[in-house]
Amino acid sequence: MLEFRHATEFDLPAIVAMLADDEFGRERERYKEPLPRAYHEAFRAIQRQEGNSVIVALEEGVIVGCLQLTLIPRLGRGGALRALIEGVRVHRSRRGRGIGQAIMHEAIGRAREAGCRLVQLTTDKRRGDAHRFYARLGFVASHVGMKLDIS
Repeated sequence: MLEFRHATEFDLPAIVAMLADDEFGRERERYKEPLPRAYHEAFRAIQRQEGNSVIVALEEGVIVGCLQLTLIPRLGRGGALRALIEGVRVHRSRRGRGIGQAIMHEAIGRAREAGCRLVQLTTDKRRGDAHRFYARLGFVASHVGMKLDIS
């Protein structure tokens, strides 16, 4: 049975390992033990920011999935609160068992309870499986997203 909770700093190695465990993550993440300090600093900043959290899915006490849920106050749409979901991952050994769907439903439920009127996410254009997964959950590719790397 799956359980969900807010991540703790103790969970960071498992979370970063999942973020790094695919063809795109290997390019972007620096998973090693001990974790680089930047991950700890980013996690603490997430914890300090109201409406920003990392949710983990646990199966028998083991982290098997994660995502980041950020609630965004907006002026548009009559001041409606919006939720942003990012960094959705399921441990490689547990994929195809409904964990991704379950953690997404958990996040959407939390967004709804917080008063959000819209949930949005972005996904890399090259992640065809992810696109099909989000479409099965009811997400619609209604907008074109753009990014500017300023590093």
